[in-house]
Amino acid sequence: MDFLNFDAEACTLCGICVNVCPFGALKFEKNGIEVGESCRMCGLCVRKCPEKAIRFEQKANEVNKEEWRDFLIYAEQEQGKIHPVVFELIGEALKMAPKVGYHVNCVIAGGPGTAENAKDLLEYGVHKVFVYEHEELKWFRADCYTDVIADCIAAVKPSSVLIGGTELGRSLAPRLATRFHTGLTADCTKLDIKDNTDMIQIRPAFGGNIMAQITISRSRPQFATVRYRVMEKAKKVENPDGEIIRCKMTDDMVKSSIEILSAEVLEKKKSLEEEDIIVVAGRGAKNETGVALCRELADALGGQLAFTRPMVEDGFGDTAHQIGLSGRTVRPKLIITCGVSGAIQFTSCMNGSECIVAINNNPEAQIFNTAHYCIVDDLNQVVPKLTELVRNRKED
Repeated sequence: MDFLNFDAEACTLCGICVNVCPFGALKFEKNGIEVGESCRMCGLCVRKCPEKAIRFEQKANEVNKEEWRDFLIYAEQEQGKIHPVVFELIGEALKMAPKVGYHVNCVIAGGPGTAENAKDLLEYGVHKVFVYEHEELKWFRADCYTDVIADCIAAVKPSSVLIGGTELGRSLAPRLATRFHTGLTADCTKLDIKDNTDMIQIRPAFGGNIMAQITISRSRPQFATVRYRVMEKAKKVENPDGEIIRCKMTDDMVKSSIEILSAEVLEKKKSLEEEDIIVVAGRGAKNETGVALCRELADALGGQLAFTRPMVEDGFGDTAHQIGLSGRTVRPKLIITCGVSGAIQFTSCMNGSECIVAINNNPEAQIFNTAHYCIVDDLNQVVPKLTELVRNRKED
């Protein structure tokens, strides 16, 4: 794809652009200076050219969609285990694949033990798992992992690449999309596919007021990240017949500009997304007293306390415990909202919960349109009684 355009008349072949390119993407050829695949579109050559002979144009280029087939899922590992979001991505891809006659494949990269973990993916109906295993991939380094996954994408040529919307995934996905000069839709809440293989990527937009449907119609592959606990997990198949393919590693793939001086594995705490029971303090909790009541209920149930965005902005909680578009998406077995109005920015990130109980003194509150059980009353009266009932039942 021609993103760098050279003005042959203005270019003096001084070589400054070649020398300043940090990726070695520019080379002297017979027809002048040519751009290689390692170009990262940083624009440094454009800024340094004394003759202003280089023009940077970032625009999509049309590809032959028939040459790009199947789904490829990045199988992220966390502390030596496959992240649960991967199985959700597999489940969603398996729903779409039959509509266009595609297979669902995975790529997994990491240190020793990665190939063994790859076997777990086959149990969920994956067609092929591409394995990149190397001691230098034990810790995540963005440049190395980008090179490794890009190597797989270039070889396999998938139509769509799905990546979990984790901290690691949000670092990796935009780098890969930039590498292949294509589009990326972040934090999708639903996916579908057209007959022409364009993936329909649905996500909230404009503060959650609309659900945008986004397609990448001219370029491939199509990249999308999906939040954890948004989609249904894939189910194991009875007779898995997938294949594990060990991919060749090169020295260049593990050559990094990032030097790890020391590494320490932090004690993993149960995240809000992994919690089965959540109590949410909304604006109706009003103050520390109301929040304390909600916290006592959460503790009695053995769950976690979460907050709406206004409560976090008022200093009652942090973003790690915030539910909403700018916070977390959850799907617990039980969620109890206390004084939550139920704006779409909040409900779109928790409406997949198995059981939703809403407490609000406003009978017209929007949250009641989402809840399975509705309690129209003052949370300061209801929550303490619920806490007492829970504690008494545990004692019995």
